[in-house]
Formats: sequence, C-alpha cells, structure tokens
Amino acid sequence: MQSSTAPSPATLTSERVQLAVDAILSTLGEPVTALHREALDAFQREDYQTNKRLAATNLGDFYCKSLGYLGSAFKLTPNTDTILAESARAAADFARERILAELGGAIAEALG
Repeated sequence: MQSSTAPSPATLTSERVQLAVDAILSTLGEPVTALHREALDAFQREDYQTNKRLAATNLGDFYCKSLGYLGSAFKLTPNTDTILAESARAAADFARERILAELGGAIAEALG
C-alpha cells in the first residue's frame, strides 16, 4: 500500500477537485446503457440530485453510485476527500465488473 502526504484542507481547490473528478470520469468511461447515459447526462448538466436519486434507486450499479457521490465533491467541504474516495472506489468497482464481463465473454467465445 502506498502512503503519501495529503495536502492540507486549506490547499484544496476547485482546480484540484476537477482533476480528481476528471480521473474518476475517465475510469468510468463512456456509458453503454441507457441508465448510464442518463446518469452521465445529469452529471454534465450539474443535476446532482438526479445522480443521487439514480444511485439510490439502482443500489447495485457502481456507475450510478460513483456519479451519485461525485457531484458533492465540488462543494469543497471537510468531506470532499471522503466523497472523492468513495466515488473513486465505486468507479474502480465498475471498471472491475466491466473487465470481468469482457474477459468472461472472450473466454466463452474461445472455448466455444
């Protein structure tokens, strides 16, 4: 496990948060389902309440969960680090599920 010195809360800026948000969005990638398109569209419109509702009503969906957290990161509160961490974990879980499905499909095709 890596350890690093985190910036103090006083150095947290909108620009730094945006860089973190961009990294999380990159991990999520382009949406491939209607639900994920709806979630990303709401996020891009800054309709973060819709993202929270989609996350609350699709509890097993890591894409929605990640975006459900992510809109709150822009508020720059003492919870911003935690919000980014939870959003990042959900994005990583989504990426893991996507890769496992792709690998499973490739193996199924290979094995006929």
